[in-house]
Amino acid sequence: MQLGTFLQTTTLISAVLTILLILLQQRGASLGAGFGSSGELYTTRRGLEKSLFVATIVFAVIFVASIFGLLLVPVE
Repeated sequence: MQLGTFLQTTTLISAVLTILLILLQQRGASLGAGFGSSGELYTTRRGLEKSLFVATIVFAVIFVASIFGLLLVPVE
């Protein structure tokens, strides 16, 4: 497999997984937060929520790195 093809595949897979992981995360802000009054308490992420958060960051970094790689490597 050529490097350009590998980077294209990596970009596509990481983009789809990043979108899915973002959609799976719990909503942090309610409708009231948009109007300036948030009644929620600050809580730390634990368990599966923290794992989804870290995985989202990892796949976003992979996505950006593969995009930069595609800029540097010519695709045939």
